[in-house]
Amino acid sequence: MFRRRLFGFATLALLRPDAWALPSPTGPVLLTVSGRLRQAGAAASFDMAMLERLPQAHIHTHTPWYAQARRFSGPLLREVIAAAGGQLLPGGTLRARALNDYAVEIPANDALRYDIVLARLMDDKPMPVRDKGPLFIVYPFDGHRELRNAVYYSRCAWQLKSIEVL
Repeated sequence: MFRRRLFGFATLALLRPDAWALPSPTGPVLLTVSGRLRQAGAAASFDMAMLERLPQAHIHTHTPWYAQARRFSGPLLREVIAAAGGQLLPGGTLRARALNDYAVEIPANDALRYDIVLARLMDDKPMPVRDKGPLFIVYPFDGHRELRNAVYYSRCAWQLKSIEVL
């Protein structure tokens, strides 16, 4: 149900978080991470290539938005925050914002406890904006019965554009 692989700059970051700096995006910026980061007052910007170089996770799960279970692939939410220079602290909060300005607060404990995927692929294909893309926060609903309710469904921001570490 869950698999991942390590490579590229993310591997170095996991071994020595102070040993590298996040490269600058070369393509269109899809995600901005701001708030409590290692460099105070800074924000981290990610293009699709940068997200692809992070360790990739895969979950196959049912959601309320699709009739059948789908395969979602992308980096784990906690690894995106780490790559941006953020730290998830128990009791902390993440504020996710979508392209349509939908905003939701996600407890940091969720990202620490569950393998939440920042999906960039659905069924191994990029997601267009009209189908919840290009980025979609997806919880592993099928692996955890307690996640199958409106509270957790509401935390699945699609068309994600930014995350603030509070």
